[in-house]
Amino acid sequence: MNSKVTIISTNLRGILYMLLGTFFLIAMTVVVRHLSSELHTFEIAFFRNIIGLSMLLPILMKRGFVSLKTNNIGGMALRGIFHAGGMLFYFLALTLMPLAELASLSFTSPLFITLLAVLIFHERLGPRRIMGLILGFIGAIIILRPGSGVLGLGAVYAMIAVFSWSIAVIFIKHLSKDNSTVTMTIYALFFLTLFTFVPALYVWQWPSIEQYCWLVLLAALGTIGQLLFTQSMKIADVSLIMPFDFSRLIWASLFGIFFFSEHPSVWTFVGGGLIFASATYIAYRERLVK
Repeated sequence: MNSKVTIISTNLRGILYMLLGTFFLIAMTVVVRHLSSELHTFEIAFFRNIIGLSMLLPILMKRGFVSLKTNNIGGMALRGIFHAGGMLFYFLALTLMPLAELASLSFTSPLFITLLAVLIFHERLGPRRIMGLILGFIGAIIILRPGSGVLGLGAVYAMIAVFSWSIAVIFIKHLSKDNSTVTMTIYALFFLTLFTFVPALYVWQWPSIEQYCWLVLLAALGTIGQLLFTQSMKIADVSLIMPFDFSRLIWASLFGIFFFSEHPSVWTFVGGGLIFASATYIAYRERLVK
C-alpha cells in the first residue's frame, strides 16, 4: 500500500514540476519580448547564457575541474553551435509572432528529432511512427496555413530554431553516453556564451541598471524552468507527465492575452493539439519498443 502511495505522490510531484517548469519557461519568453523593444535579441541571448553560466560556477567549484573532463570537446562545440543557432532564431521569432503560435510550432521538435534519429542512427521507422509524423506535420500546416498570411518571417525563424535545436538534441543523445549531465550543462552554457557573444558584438549596447535586473530575472526564469522540467522527467513516468507539456500552449496564450493583447485563433489550438498528440504518441511508441 505504501509503495502505491509513494508512486502516486512521485507522479503528482512530477506533474507539478512539469506545470511549473513550463510556466517559468514561457514567463522567460515574456521577459525576452519585453526587453527586445530596448535591446537586440542577440544581446539578450548572450546575457541569458553568461548569467546562467555564472549560476553554475558554485557547482563547478564544489565538484572541481573533474566536471570539465571530456573526450569529445569537438562534439560539445558542435552541439553548442546548433543550440546557439536555435536560441538566436527562437528569440528572433519571439519578436515577430504571437507567443501561442510559437509555442505550438515548438511542439514539432520531437518530430524532427525522430526523423534525424532515423537518418543518423538508422533507427527503425514503423508505420505507426510514420503516421504520427504525418499527422504532426499536418498540424504545423494547419497553424501556418500557407496563403493565409500567417506564414511570415517569424514562422520561418521559428521552424529554423526548432530544426537547429533538434540537431542539438541528437548531439546530446550521443554525448550523454560518455559525459555526465553536469559536464554537458557546463560545456553547453560555455559554448552558448561564446557563440552568442559574436553576433551580440555587432548590435552591442550597454544595458541600463533596470535592464540588467530584467536580464538576471530572464536567466533565473530559464534556469529554474529547465531544472523543474528536467526533474519532472527524472522522477515520474514520462508517458504520464508528457501530456502536461501541452500547458506551454495554455501559458503562452494567457501571457499573450494579458501582456501583449494577442488572441490566438482556434487553428493555433487545433494544429498545436495535433502536433502535440502525434509527438506524444511517437514518444510512447518508442518507450514501448525499448
